[in-house]
Amino acid sequence: MIPNPGPLLYEGKAKRVFKSIDSDDEVVVEFKNTATAFNALKKAEFEDKGRLNCQISAYLFELLEQEGIPTHYLGLMSDSWMGAQKVEVIPLEIVIRNVAAGSLCRETPIKPGTNLSPALLDIYYKDDSLGDPLLTEERLERLEVINHQEKNEIENLARTINRLLTAFFVEIDLTLVDFKLEFGTNHEGQIILADEISPDTCRLWDKRTSDPKKRILDKDRFRQDLGFVVDAYGEVLKRVQGACAKPRNYR
Repeated sequence: MIPNPGPLLYEGKAKRVFKSIDSDDEVVVEFKNTATAFNALKKAEFEDKGRLNCQISAYLFELLEQEGIPTHYLGLMSDSWMGAQKVEVIPLEIVIRNVAAGSLCRETPIKPGTNLSPALLDIYYKDDSLGDPLLTEERLERLEVINHQEKNEIENLARTINRLLTAFFVEIDLTLVDFKLEFGTNHEGQIILADEISPDTCRLWDKRTSDPKKRILDKDRFRQDLGFVVDAYGEVLKRVQGACAKPRNYR
């Protein structure tokens, strides 16, 4: 069943956000089948990808909420649609790195696969036209996007989320290599986790194989032209489903 949302508020690379017809403080989020990489220079459509990301995100949002993490998630509306709190998006991307991969290895001498303990937390300015640049402490202060207290709150939330998700993924034989988080403020001014948590935003390696290509169960399969993108996402959902209770329905 496809929901009947209000007007389109925003369309990004992987999701569409619509106004809710039920509440001014809520939105309806559609997960798209589009895959993008390298700041959308590479793009493709994968049937069923939106459903998989929506379902995985729902399970993981509920898992985090059970541990006291505030999120925008309100419930599933259908296979690829969810209800969410409307947030004022904080234009920052918080990246937590547990194992060296991707841009970290391109930009530093750190070798791929190096364990990072404690986890490295990077903050990027969320702006496609600027290429989502990495921010220094002083640059973040100059931008005045968040104050010192809000920065501490976001970093503490991100590290707690990392601890919870890392432990959960270990239980289902996945390594959480790194992942991206986005936050926003709801109508009460509370900072909450927003966006999604899925193989689009996480690097996940299968602990059941040591093959460096076969173990990849995330968007790197698309970035690196490895194929079987939907199969990899489906494997993640299967394992997550097996370890979690069924997500609640919206309203």
